[in-house]
Amino acid sequence: MERIVTIVPEAGLHARPASQFVQTANEHDAEVTIEKVDGDGGPVNAASMLSVTSLGAAHGDEVRLVAEGDDAEAALDALEEVLTTPESGESGEGDGENGGGDEE
Repeated sequence: MERIVTIVPEAGLHARPASQFVQTANEHDAEVTIEKVDGDGGPVNAASMLSVTSLGAAHGDEVRLVAEGDDAEAALDALEEVLTTPESGESGEGDGENGGGDEE
């Protein structure tokens, strides 16, 4: 089974989001691959940090997840959640460094 997902975290699949993605892929009894829909390369192992970060997948890119195995659907559900959940602090609210809603 496969699923197309648009990446939401601002950092794309780099550093912390990639780490969380790989960790989630390793938690399921399924073989999962990921590839950029518009990318040049082929699918890579979703359970490998090096492979996932080498995709260079950025915010807004579409990726194709393909999973096979007993836990395939649960793996796709969990990985889609990782890819569609902004990292904490990305909500646009909060720190106030870029000004607030005060308009005069």
